[in-house]
Formats: sequence, structure tokens, C-alpha cells
Amino acid sequence: MSTVSAIRAIFAPGSAAATEEQVRQENLAVAEGLKRKDAALLDLLIVRYQHRLLRYLLFLTGNREQAEDLFQEVWMRVLTRGSQFNGKSRFETWLFTIARNLVIDQRRKKTMSSLDELFEAGGEDDRPLAFEVADQEPGPFDRLSNVEDREQISTALLQLDTLYREVLVLRFHEDLSLEEISKVTQAPLSTVKSRLYRGMASIKPRLERAQNRRPEVV
Repeated sequence: MSTVSAIRAIFAPGSAAATEEQVRQENLAVAEGLKRKDAALLDLLIVRYQHRLLRYLLFLTGNREQAEDLFQEVWMRVLTRGSQFNGKSRFETWLFTIARNLVIDQRRKKTMSSLDELFEAGGEDDRPLAFEVADQEPGPFDRLSNVEDREQISTALLQLDTLYREVLVLRFHEDLSLEEISKVTQAPLSTVKSRLYRGMASIKPRLERAQNRRPEVV
């Protein structure tokens, strides 16, 4: 069975939730396929992760044009540096790490050396920007809220400081564990926990205000 066939079999639509062993096998299969620069595998990965990746980049940059440009660069990096993925972690953790590093590289060209500096400096990239990214696989925020709630959550997230926004998106939109977020952001676990706590504390009153502004249904 080919790499792509094996992965399709593990996560076929309608199949039961993957076990830890199945996920491990998939990651190893992806690593092997990327080493061979398997074009069919890359196509499959793009289809599976395109919505999540674009959503992450949109939240991180606050700019659709930048996010779309970076989206293309991320997949080029996956193709050219696929041999660096060893399959010991989930593919999406590695994918989001690449995306984040490319955002940082872009910021460095604008004299900012990291997302931490972007966070401290604020600026136009932190302005609220409404957008919607369709996804066949909804994240935790999507599963727990209707369309109006999702719009309010997206708006509230985009009003947060960048680092808090990023951790909330990775945790509740992308369903990454705290340990995986630590790997993506290259921050200590204690820092991730602190950002998550502060982000939740910051977004809560914004969502409450949005709820209070809703017109009553009569």
C-alpha cells in the first residue's frame, strides 16, 4: 500500500477516531513520503490542512493578503525541507512551526526580530479584521458555537495582543495540546500557560459585551 493510500485508510471520512498508534503510523508515513518528495502526498496534505493553516496565518498576521502569500511559502518550505520532519510529532505541529517562523522572518524584514516584539509594539497588524475561513473539520470553538458566536469570537480574538491570540487559536481552534503549542511557539510550557490564562481573561469581557449588545428576539 502506498503512503497516500495508507494515510487515506487511517483517516477515511466516517471512520472512527484515530488511536494513538494510528496517529504515530500516519506521522511516520508522512515523514517517509516527504523524504521522497511524494507529490501525491503533498496534495493530500494541502487538502487536509489548507483551511487550518490559512486560518492560523490570518489570525497571526491580521491581513488576508499577507496570510495568503505566506500560505504558499509554507507549502514550498514543506516541499523543500520535508526531510526535516521525522514523524516523532504530529505533522500539524511541524506545519504551524514553519508558518510561525515565516511570519517572524517577515517581521524581521520590518526591523522586528520576533513575535514578542510585534506583541509589544502593536501596530497595524493588530487592528480588528473580520474574516471567515470555511473548514470541513470544525475546531472546538466551532463545535461549541453557532455562526454568530463564531463571528464574535473571531472579532474578539483579533482585538487581543498577538501572543495571546496565537495561543488561544492554537489551543481552541486547532486543538493542539499545551506541549505542542510550546513546540510551535518555542516558549516554555509555563509561558504558554500564562499566555493562555491571560488571553482567556482578556477575551472573556469582550465576548460578554458582544453578547449584551445582541438584540432581544421577540
